[in-house]
Amino acid sequence: MSKSNNQKLKILYIMQMLMENTDENHAMSTGDIIEALERQGISAERKSIYDDIEMLKLFGLDILSSRSAPRGYYIASRDFELPELKLLVDAVQSSKFITEKKSQELIKKIEGLAGRFAASELQNQVVVSNRIKTMNESIYYNVDKIHSAISSDSKIRFKYCEWNIDKKLEPKKNGAYYILSPWVLTWDDENYYLIAYDDENGQIRHYRVDKMIKIELLDERRTGREEFQSFNIANYSKKTFGMFAGNERELKICFDNRFIGVVIDRFGKEVIIHKRDSGSFTANVKVNVSAQFYGWLSGLGKGVKILAPREEADKYADYIAEIAAQYADNK
Repeated sequence: MSKSNNQKLKILYIMQMLMENTDENHAMSTGDIIEALERQGISAERKSIYDDIEMLKLFGLDILSSRSAPRGYYIASRDFELPELKLLVDAVQSSKFITEKKSQELIKKIEGLAGRFAASELQNQVVVSNRIKTMNESIYYNVDKIHSAISSDSKIRFKYCEWNIDKKLEPKKNGAYYILSPWVLTWDDENYYLIAYDDENGQIRHYRVDKMIKIELLDERRTGREEFQSFNIANYSKKTFGMFAGNERELKICFDNRFIGVVIDRFGKEVIIHKRDSGSFTANVKVNVSAQFYGWLSGLGKGVKILAPREEADKYADYIAEIAAQYADNK
């Protein structure tokens, strides 16, 4: 690039060097800026630097100057503060559906938003190795295709896979395609899910995005609009344990008082509860009754009991009895 073209970029170079190299504990003096510009083949006088700084301030950059150490100009605030960037890094690290390779790439980009000195603090907390991560790098392309289908009001078709005993994903239904109307993408239980309308069954279904392959957009308009006009993703997640399907039932459950936090965390503050006695309360909740729901319930031990409907309490008792029977011969 010619020297004259570099001169035209002077103010952009100044903005870049301030964003990358300064914060409230690290400043660049006018002399520092002039020297850095010279390394880019750009000559500058002190007065022009003052004018450029004022223009950048008018543009919206929060630039302050300090007369005490460290002397010079620095970026006082950014679009993302360090605690916010740490939250983003934590989210990337803990996301099981993001591969380790992609985690490192995303964290590197997040560091670029911080400036090099704050980035070193982020690097100190980066520990991605040995986290449980998906191996399916194509999830990003899957998400992009699904978003495209939703925005274009199109159906999709795909093959849906499950793990086999050899730890490999193989298509379900003998490799037949699923044809669905995609409506919502949600992140639940550390996995990405597509929530879609199934014409064949006339039901709302959900699918793990990392288990979807060969996604194609179809020249067919989506169906299920009426069902999704009243669809509430928060309520759907509350009643669907581990995103496993089951028959929806309204249950009356008795809990020890010590589980009030567990109930609110699971069902939200709007859950209807009634004091039963000094040590327990009842909650009326809608859940999709499944083995995963039973697992959550049994994890609370003797401090919880299904009161109604009676047939659901009996089903849960039979479920526990069947498990206990497996250990009867070990006594």
